[in-house]
This record gives sequence, structure tokens and C-alpha cells, in this order.
Amino acid sequence: MLTIDCNDINALRGQISDDYGPWSDYFQVTQSVIDSFAELSGDRQWIHTDVERAKQSSPYGATIAHGFLILSLMSRVRPPASFNVVNHSSVANYGSKGLRFLAPVVAGSRIHARQKLMAVEEHPKGVLLTSEVAIQAEGSGKPALVYNMSLLYRF
Repeated sequence: MLTIDCNDINALRGQISDDYGPWSDYFQVTQSVIDSFAELSGDRQWIHTDVERAKQSSPYGATIAHGFLILSLMSRVRPPASFNVVNHSSVANYGSKGLRFLAPVVAGSRIHARQKLMAVEEHPKGVLLTSEVAIQAEGSGKPALVYNMSLLYRF
């Protein structure tokens, strides 16, 4: 795997791409996972938790995962890295430059993710890398969500 020093802004910028990298492994979003998230978050809307009602009334014919559940599973379906950043003291989740929920994830679906580096910015405390991460259900024609994640690599 390519190793890049966090101080080498030009080498990091050389990794910016319009193309996504490879897919991660799959993770199955079971009804049990959805129910656990509903309990933890307090979001118990029937579209997520009432299997029988969802079969009858949901446009998807089943319950669907919460959008924020899918976002929270990003670390579970972390895409493979195409390079390794070295010589930093720590990495911090700096936030988001955008989040879009584009398609539902039906209970029982398997999701996976891929990413592409979009931007590299100098920062007073290090270097800020922003990647677009797409999480998609197996067999779906479009991502369930697209998240522009910024990570701060501290010097």
C-alpha cells in the first residue's frame, strides 16, 4: 500500500480522484439491528419497527433502516484505503461537508461502501482530508447515502 507523509500536501493531493475505490465487505442490516438503533435513538416510527404494518402500508413492502443508522454503520463497512497517511499524532473526525439520503435500505439488506478522496486542505493543526463515502445496499441502483467526511490528521 502507498504510504504518504501527512506533511506532503502535493502527494496527498495526487490521490484526489473522480473515481471511487473498491467496495468494502458487506454488513447485513437485520431487523434486530434496526430495532436496537430505534431503542437507542428513540426513533420508533412504524416504518422502521412495525414489520406487519410495513408489509401492508410501506411503499417498500418491509421496514427500512433509519438513515442515521446507515450513517453510523460507516465504520462497520469502512472501505479499503488506497493509501496510508503516516507521521501524524492523531486523526479526528472533523465533520461533514454534506450528507444526502438517496435510497432506502430494506431490513435484511446487505450494505457495503466505497470512497474517493475529494479534497486536501492545509489546516493550522495538520491536514484536512475530505472523502466522499457512498454506502449502498446490495442490488440497489444507487447509494443509500453519500457522505462527505472530513478527517483532520494532526501534526
